[in-house]
Amino acid sequence: MFIKTCRMKYKYFDLKQILRSSFKILKLSKREVHAVPKEGPWSVLFFGVDDFSLESLKGLHKQYKLKTLCRLEVVTTEQNRKHEIRNYAIQHGITMRTWPVTFDIKDFHIGVVVSFGHLIPKHIINSFPLGMLNVHGSLLPKWRGASPVTYALKNGDTHTGVTIMNILPKKFDIGEIIAQEQTSIHPDETLPELRSKLAKIGANLLIETIQKLPSILSNGRPQNEKEATYAPKFTSKISLIKWDEMSAIDIYNLQRALIGLYPLTTKFHDKTIKLLDIRKIDKPSKLSNLEPNIPGVAIFDKINKILMVRCKNDSWISVAKLRIPGHRLMSANDFNNGFILGQKQKMIVFQ
Repeated sequence: MFIKTCRMKYKYFDLKQILRSSFKILKLSKREVHAVPKEGPWSVLFFGVDDFSLESLKGLHKQYKLKTLCRLEVVTTEQNRKHEIRNYAIQHGITMRTWPVTFDIKDFHIGVVVSFGHLIPKHIINSFPLGMLNVHGSLLPKWRGASPVTYALKNGDTHTGVTIMNILPKKFDIGEIIAQEQTSIHPDETLPELRSKLAKIGANLLIETIQKLPSILSNGRPQNEKEATYAPKFTSKISLIKWDEMSAIDIYNLQRALIGLYPLTTKFHDKTIKLLDIRKIDKPSKLSNLEPNIPGVAIFDKINKILMVRCKNDSWISVAKLRIPGHRLMSANDFNNGFILGQKQKMIVFQ
């Protein structure tokens, strides 16, 4: 009845927007455990672990030195062996805490989470008067989860970006979108390259968002659940090539997505071997009638000294190097001499 009356009396207003804005005000008032200045400077508690989060920490630290922030402390974990966040905090004298949070955080205005990997409990989120922001390496709701950059490359996406969203409890990456920035993906761009680019974009976008606090928080928009895709954690099993299911471009994209994590693998003589330096190539012009038209067939190109492998849909890749258990890293030429010619064959079949 109330909604019907409002539509009649205030026909020029978006009732849903009015109700949503009112709800945000109520949520903020529930969090408001201490006074929040209208224009800063802000007190920030940063949660991060790896190289992706380091760029955002550097940006916040610069703002701290410029007096845009009045306080900056860091929460990290022992999970990352490289300890990028820990080393930076020690080097620059930033107060550092270890997860989980067991200290009093009531004097911080806002929390910032970047590539942290842990769900933040509701009571911690609500301890910040301005809530918590997350820097996520995708254009949400696409590629929610722990590995958005890897899945964007594996999927062959032509563009991606960074999203600043507010954090909600219980689930990852479902909060309202506060800001987004899109960027293109080069067809040959690899995981380290794209992660580095997105980390810098994310850091800049985070600082722009911090500079617009608190008003920018009221402009958040909900994610479209129907458009959500997922990028969960994965294991080394993702590196196994499925020759009858994957085309040459699929295999090349998978290599791009796993550079620095895992080399691509296949089965050969009941052993798992690693294939390195994979490239897309045109279908060989001269093929023997002896070669079965099945994915996984590999023949040696004597001129270019590469192994050529048939993939799904009669597409082809080349392999320049291989690693076989019990053997040193070998070139395609060495592999040909030892495992093709050495066994008096003209070809082999990877499984």
